[in-house]
Order: sequence, then C-alpha cells, then structure tokens
Amino acid sequence: MTNKNSHLKTEPFLLKPAGKDYLWGGNRLNDDFAKGIDMQPLAETWECSTHPDGPSMIASGPFCGKSLADVLHEHPDYLGSHPQTKNGELPVLIKFIDAKRDLSVQVHPSDAYAKEHENGQLGKTEMWYVLDTVGDTNLIYGFNRPVDKTTLRKSLLDGTVEHYLQRIKIHKDDVFYIEAGTVHAIGAGALIAEIQESSNLTYRMYDYGRLDKNGKPRQLHIDRALDVARLDGGEAPRQPMRVLKYTPGCASELLCRCKYFVVERLLINTERIRQMASFSTAENSFQVLLCIDGCGVAFPEGAEALPFFRGDCLFVPANSVSIRLHGRAQLLKVSC
Repeated sequence: MTNKNSHLKTEPFLLKPAGKDYLWGGNRLNDDFAKGIDMQPLAETWECSTHPDGPSMIASGPFCGKSLADVLHEHPDYLGSHPQTKNGELPVLIKFIDAKRDLSVQVHPSDAYAKEHENGQLGKTEMWYVLDTVGDTNLIYGFNRPVDKTTLRKSLLDGTVEHYLQRIKIHKDDVFYIEAGTVHAIGAGALIAEIQESSNLTYRMYDYGRLDKNGKPRQLHIDRALDVARLDGGEAPRQPMRVLKYTPGCASELLCRCKYFVVERLLINTERIRQMASFSTAENSFQVLLCIDGCGVAFPEGAEALPFFRGDCLFVPANSVSIRLHGRAQLLKVSC
C-alpha cells in the first residue's frame, strides 16, 4: 500500500509500550521512566513490539493511535530489504525489565525447535544491557559444571538445581548475549534493556516454589526445557571489547552483532557545539532508538521535531529522511 503523502513514509515516530505485571516486577519503570502505566507491579514494558501478546502503539505523527503492527503491515517498506525482514514482520522485540525479585530459571528454544514444536513461531535469542543494579545483583548464566539430563531433571524436581547454576555478579553497563538454549535468569535488583527476537516463548524450569496471584504454583515446562537446554558447564561470559568511535556531537560503540540484530550505544552531547549529531537509515533496515538516559530532540528533515526523554522509544523507518539529534542523552540503536 502506498501513502498519498510519500514523505510521511520516512519520518520517525515515538512509540507507546505495552505493560506486563509479572509477580517479580517492581515500580521503577513508572518511577524512573515515567511510563504512567496503571499496573502494580510493572515488571516489563514492551517498547517496540508487534507481537500479539504486547503490541506497541504509535504516539506521534500522522499514525498516532495506531498499532505499530498495523502500520508496518500497511507499509512493509518501513522494515527495509534485509533478509530478516523479508517476511514483512518486525524481527525484534525491545523491552525494559525491572526485576524487584528473581526471575524464574528458564530457557528459550531455537528457531528450528520452535518452528517444529510451537506452530511455526520464532525461537528466542536475546541481549541484555544492564541499566542499573541494586545491591549485590547477579544473574544466572548456564551451569557451573557439565550436567546430564537425568541429573538435571532430578535436581529440578527436588529443588536442588541451584547447586548447578552459574551465578555472575553484574554491574551497570554490562552486556550479555543470551543465545537460544542458554539456561538463564535475571536476578533481583536488575534494571535491564532487552533486545530479542520477536517471540514470547519461555520454558520455565524452576521458580523457587513461588505461587501466582491465585495461590497456585506457576506452570513449569521441564520436558521442553530439557529438550533445548545446553548442558555443558561453560565459562562465565566475558564483557565484549568496546571501542568508542567519535563524530561531531556523538560517540558510538558496538555492543552486539548477531544474525538477528545489531545493537550500538550512542552518546549524544551537542549542548556545547553548534553542529548536531545527524544520521539517516538506509534501504536495508529500520532503526529503533531507545533512550536509556538523558533527553534530547530529534529534528527530522521537513517534519516536526520530536522531543524524547529517558525511557522513550523512537522507530525510524528504512530509507528515512535525514535526522539531526540535539541534547545530552544515551541511546541504544537497534537494527538488522
């Protein structure tokens, strides 16, 4: 479908997230990011999502009030020509996560397993960027020694699995790549930005015996988790080498590059220079700008300015107009 005003097709727009009230969540997404979502707790906000379990809405411009999924269906060229977008679907899902309590120990399937066993859905590989921690915060990443399925199943059923799990202390600005099949859990006190495949498939292995809001144990998926979990005892993940590249008003660093997404961190600081940071998207991919600190203004060529603040998310269609950024802010830039 072609928009009569073709220039509208290349302008960025703000997104409004869907919220999730999982029992382990806290209040920081409302308190620190001013989400204004009436949920208690507010565990996650799905900032850029076309997934039916939590679709984002458009919050600015000519498409304001429509779902991102509907707009991308009407304008598939917004996604670009990258192979990851060839089916016309947004391939990523971007979240904020506030873990006031430990998340369950879980694992996600690969694309191949999900396609065969989950009605053709995508699997889930993800990346975490640690925004903040409270106290001695850690995460679970795989096992501290090799374990076989029989031993693991027994430990999950008798509650001794924590003896085998690898716990890693985390710090602000840490980056973790969680490939499908990696057993993992976010620990209490972590505030996380997550970039993942557009999937909501989670196999919960262990949940510390917690009860849901109805007083019942939360569902476990032990059989399928054992089907997909990597059981080797890997070394603790190392932080990637990060090299800052400078242009006027902006420094950038690559955080993660995989077959599903590319994530960079942008540090915008144009308060004391006349030249603004500028960029545009190519024909091959959209970009998503997630503001993780500070604030600023995006000036798209020929369109209204878009002020953005900590916690805001902007979608930039492929083949965009030139965009200048002004302010002092940190952004995660996601593309394919």
